[in-house]
Amino acid sequence: MSSMLGIVAKQLKQHPSLIPLFIFIGGGATMCASYMARMALKNPDVSWDRTNNPEPWNNTAPDHQYKLVNINMDYSKLKKDRPDF
Repeated sequence: MSSMLGIVAKQLKQHPSLIPLFIFIGGGATMCASYMARMALKNPDVSWDRTNNPEPWNNTAPDHQYKLVNINMDYSKLKKDRPDF
């Protein structure tokens, strides 16, 4: 593995125009991994513990925002309009 990093470092020294490519690909991979982790941990549709909480989507409050981006939506003013299960 270290020889592979040595080859990459050698190529970057010979061709410095590849540095932005590595930065943007690394940043994109990091953002992709962090978004997937956020969706796996924060989304109420994902159930990691089916024995203690089999239906986590029923336990969310009506004013809970779980979306990443909300446009023109104030979740604090929503009223409960669904039955309890």
